[in-house]
Amino acid sequence: EQGLQLLELGGSVEEDYIRIARCFEATRQRCCRLEQDGRRAREQLARVEAERAALEVKLKHARNQVEVEMKKRHRVEAELEKQERKLQLVLELLMREPWGSEALSREQCSVLSALAGRRLGAALAPIRRSSVVDESCQSLLSHSDISYDRTEDDV
Repeated sequence: EQGLQLLELGGSVEEDYIRIARCFEATRQRCCRLEQDGRRAREQLARVEAERAALEVKLKHARNQVEVEMKKRHRVEAELEKQERKLQLVLELLMREPWGSEALSREQCSVLSALAGRRLGAALAPIRRSSVVDESCQSLLSHSDISYDRTEDDV
């Protein structure tokens, strides 16, 4: 547009050509700058995409590890409950059998009664969670921030 305007102004042809050449040079330099900006943007995009892919791999491994640990925990909790039920049955058997109370001293019977009462209370209580493990994850992430959606893993 500027080139056309310069031609319409009149004046000497040589001056018009010089102005047009300067306009073309300014446009060429602008194109070169834009091309360099585009190249830098593509490089930055490639770096960010590589970082995102690495983070997705880490997230997938972390999800798998959480899943494995949760399965282990459920198995251990089930085993603990099974062993507690066995212990409870043994204690009840010892307390009910006449030979059990004869073979045990009064002190042993009171300890077993207390233990049986405590175990029975523990068995009736809701599923216990280990007090040693902080499951809240408040120091890292809220558990509501963790998505277990597997649809992203296929990508």
